[in-house]
Amino acid sequence: MKTSPSTWTRAVSTLVLGVVLGCSETRNLGSSSPHGLLPVDERNPILLTNDSFYDNWQGEYAIMLANTGGPKLAGIIVGTSPNVPVLDTNVGYWQGLIDAARASGLDVPDLTRSDGAKLVRPDGGHIEATVPNRSGGAQAIVDLSKELSLPYRPLVVVTGGRLTDVADAYLVDPTVVERTVVVSSLGAATDSGATMTDPNGEMDPWADVIVTSKFRFVQVSAFYDQRQDVPESLVPTLPDTPFGRSIADKQPKIWDLPKAADQVAVLAVAVPEFAVEVDRVAAATTVASEATVGPTLVTRAEGPSWLVRRCNGAQAAESFWNALRALPDAPPAP
Repeated sequence: MKTSPSTWTRAVSTLVLGVVLGCSETRNLGSSSPHGLLPVDERNPILLTNDSFYDNWQGEYAIMLANTGGPKLAGIIVGTSPNVPVLDTNVGYWQGLIDAARASGLDVPDLTRSDGAKLVRPDGGHIEATVPNRSGGAQAIVDLSKELSLPYRPLVVVTGGRLTDVADAYLVDPTVVERTVVVSSLGAATDSGATMTDPNGEMDPWADVIVTSKFRFVQVSAFYDQRQDVPESLVPTLPDTPFGRSIADKQPKIWDLPKAADQVAVLAVAVPEFAVEVDRVAAATTVASEATVGPTLVTRAEGPSWLVRRCNGAQAAESFWNALRALPDAPPAP
């Protein structure tokens, strides 16, 4: 078939434009600066790990943002902690959220059960001598990082509990650190850095050592009053969908604790304006075998890790409702 000059010109123009856009896209996705103060942003896929359900809005944020242009939600790992030790109970709560979201037309991945025990520091303190759990959560981190990570867009493991599964993933496959960044809601900021203590940092100190020694690590120790995300006055405006009703049911049960907001790790990745003060830090390389908290993080200009020490709580609530109203069958703003 003959191609007319005008058709040929359009074809060449389209090809050139595609090459230009392709190069531009490569720059934007591969080598451009992150959107915010952290090395990852809303363009990275995320994998949640958590235990309890009613203490915070981590799952709701991740699901809503994933369905409204935010980070792709690659998976949900549900485990246990000293506070919530019954795996079946934790899984049941999370599955209820997933079912409600799916019944409301939202895309949510299947959850992974994980029952790995707290890791034990070996004699001599050599990380590679640690006995792995080979838990379901660890294997999910390894597998999804192989499937989804790109050299310029690693998988972000967002934690709201102990770091056991993340550390276990390293013991299963040390190359996992090349494909992941860990962003964790835990600990407390100090004048000189931070501690890996409660919330979450005290649950597996040896796992804390492994993660801070081997992974690209972001500790989010900036919290806000999560009760303001869904105040009682706005409950009547929630969408009349299974997902909206699940939020309404959970609202009076949400924990009134100053450091219970595990969603801060999701927000630090997904909302560039959320993390407003970030330091570079370095962690101690070991802890004693009887340690009850993880290593100390010390502020250092060229430190290998990041510490979010201050956040924008008002931005969190705004992001919650903006995402909620962008979902199918969402009501207009009141």
